[in-house]
Amino acid sequence: MSESKAFISGCKGLSLTAEERRFFDGERPWGFILFGRNIGEREQIRDLVTDLRDSVGNPKAPVLIDQEGGRVQRIRPPLAQQYPSGADIGDIYRRDRETGLRAAWLLGRLHAFDLMRFGITVDCLPVLDIPVPGSHDVIGNRAYGHDPETVTAIGRAMSEGLKAGGMLPVMKHMPGHGRTFVDSHHSLPVVTAGLDELKGSDFLPFAAMKDEAMAMSAHMVFTAIDPDNPATTSAKVVREIIRGHIGFDGLLMSDDVSMNALAGDMATRARGIIAAGLDLVLHCHGIMEEMKAVADVVPVLSGDRLRRARAAEAAFRAPDGEDEDRLRTEFNAMFALV
Repeated sequence: MSESKAFISGCKGLSLTAEERRFFDGERPWGFILFGRNIGEREQIRDLVTDLRDSVGNPKAPVLIDQEGGRVQRIRPPLAQQYPSGADIGDIYRRDRETGLRAAWLLGRLHAFDLMRFGITVDCLPVLDIPVPGSHDVIGNRAYGHDPETVTAIGRAMSEGLKAGGMLPVMKHMPGHGRTFVDSHHSLPVVTAGLDELKGSDFLPFAAMKDEAMAMSAHMVFTAIDPDNPATTSAKVVREIIRGHIGFDGLLMSDDVSMNALAGDMATRARGIIAAGLDLVLHCHGIMEEMKAVADVVPVLSGDRLRRARAAEAAFRAPDGEDEDRLRTEFNAMFALV
């Protein structure tokens, strides 16, 4: 099997087109990501996941999804129950710390039950961002709290639940997306907080969980570090903050390269991400011309990129054998009481 390239790709619909099969066979993305447009019914999802892996000749190719709960949940009823938001978990935690941590672990574990039955193996969770007063609701109630201790505790518990179910978490959005006053899907957020303030708050959950296998970058400018480039394309942020101060040596992927917080055409954006030192470019939209532009400029995984990718692949563990019905009943009772 040939080596993978340094990108993760989406696809356009409910099944692969002949053109997508040829593209994936030739370009070998490291992994894939699913969105709501890819979700139909049970067998269709399983078949799509199988076909994605077959297209690159790797039956264990990582398949990712954003399955948080609340408003960011790609697989919904009747295929998976509708889960509470991160803020709802945080509300329980603030009333009773141990119950809140149990709820967070259970949510991660139940996501694993839901997703693993389709062959999906990576959940872009936990959200370790800490919103500040007045910030844009692009994070909003996805956040577990407004202080680093709460966010870290809940994020860690949720990650452990996912891993207990055989999945890998992806911490997001490193080094912190809580101070945004605009939606980075549409424009570039600029953070003017000082470095000491950021180190004393925004960076703390990521530093506490630096040993996780995977993380996703933030499309945000931190003027105290690099006033000219968002974190996703800033070699200084990656080197000094993410790899240095935070100490994360895991697999670092970009947020979606299609988001308008980034400037330039798709090839320029992808080159900037790789040049900054990220390991993988994430392209979500399934637009073939954009996918080709990304694939043309990203390298084959080698060196530290390959080492980190292999470490992530090796981090999967067997599910713990827990009883799904019992855990689901326990979790749902927590929310029936609030």
